[in-house]
Amino acid sequence: MSVRFGTDGVRGPANEALTAEVAVAIGRATVRVFPAQQVVIGRDTRESGQMLAAATAAGVTAEGAEAVLLEVVPTPAVAAASSARGVPGVMISASHNPFADNGIKLFGPGGRKLSDAEQSAVEAQIEELLSPGLHPGPSSVGGVHADHTALDEYAAHVVASTEGRRLEGLKMVVDCANGSNSVVGPEVLRALGAEVTVLSDHPDGRNINEGCGSTHPEPLAAAVVAHGADLGIAFDGDADRLVAVDHTGTVVDGDQIIALCALDLRSRGRLAHDTVVVTVMTNLGFRQAMAAEGITVVDTAVGDRYVLEAITAGGFSLGGEQSGHIIFGDLATTGDGLLSAVVLSDLLLRSGRPLAELAAGAMTRLPQVLVNVRVGTPMPDVAERLAAEIAAVSAELGDSGRVLLRPSGTEPVVRVMAEAATDDQAAQVAERLAAAVEALAAS
Repeated sequence: MSVRFGTDGVRGPANEALTAEVAVAIGRATVRVFPAQQVVIGRDTRESGQMLAAATAAGVTAEGAEAVLLEVVPTPAVAAASSARGVPGVMISASHNPFADNGIKLFGPGGRKLSDAEQSAVEAQIEELLSPGLHPGPSSVGGVHADHTALDEYAAHVVASTEGRRLEGLKMVVDCANGSNSVVGPEVLRALGAEVTVLSDHPDGRNINEGCGSTHPEPLAAAVVAHGADLGIAFDGDADRLVAVDHTGTVVDGDQIIALCALDLRSRGRLAHDTVVVTVMTNLGFRQAMAAEGITVVDTAVGDRYVLEAITAGGFSLGGEQSGHIIFGDLATTGDGLLSAVVLSDLLLRSGRPLAELAAGAMTRLPQVLVNVRVGTPMPDVAERLAAEIAAVSAELGDSGRVLLRPSGTEPVVRVMAEAATDDQAAQVAERLAAAVEALAAS
């Protein structure tokens, strides 16, 4: 059996593609690749999370290491515990996917997502462990224990990020996606003094991300307007990302939040090397805005682990994705929705201006259309095979737009992205390239 990591770990239908046997193998492989006496394991609120966490723990202990169960915690809390303790970390979550899916994300010692070489080493060990036959471990086995201090330590770290500043006077609505931030998110924001109305904070194992959270911001937008709030924040299921909503109910996405943070950090002399790291999916309007401000933009492949690698390699302090994964290199080792919410709220209060005004001033978002084309077999070289079509469309758009084709790292689809001066032009370009992908897939 072959298990391969996608853009963000291993993911699939729980108890089908992602079985207890696979989780045991991942737990064992983690200890083999990163020799450690301890592995920290967290999970989100999916009903399959307990099974997969227990199975992962069984694999860890079978290799002689101690499995530390952090229970329900945000993904960045696992990364923080991994960093603080210098041990590998495992997060059981399928992020924004429906409850029936689950996933396993790994952090190497130090709380950083795996490099390509480390991923390949883990995959090789998993394949060996899932092959027929016995695979005995060491003569001694490890133990399992629960540890709830990691969540408290994480919350304290997020509170400390404001350097003593408070959020009094800020009225906000928070959508917890019935996920990992359902308790700690509102607690932290209230501890900082914000007035918080909470949505979707009653997880039942099956309602995670269901019509709520960062992929469904409509209820949040309506609640912000109804409550007369200054802003709204929506997390995803494992709370490693967010989207915001301004007081008018308009969504403020990751690109806009990163632009705001880049300008704020630069104004305070805290944007290392006057550089920000983003992925190829980041809106062209972001690039134009940063260029106008003399801020360098570094591009990476899609996936927050690539953003983090570039931040680490360059000694940069800020990066992220349009989807709302935002990494503050001086404060965290991974995308963190709650930390981002606190940083944005603090920025808003310090500016004395509404989020709608700040977002509009930070960048002008070009119309962007994304089409997912389902394919029967993987097409990793789709951009190369359609190079002529891409070149022709790019020439037509000139400097006022761009296109991007890339295979998904988590689904059997090719993502076609088009940006242009108008919505109609972007839609036409996207449809044209999507048709080319479909024709290629059918050939």
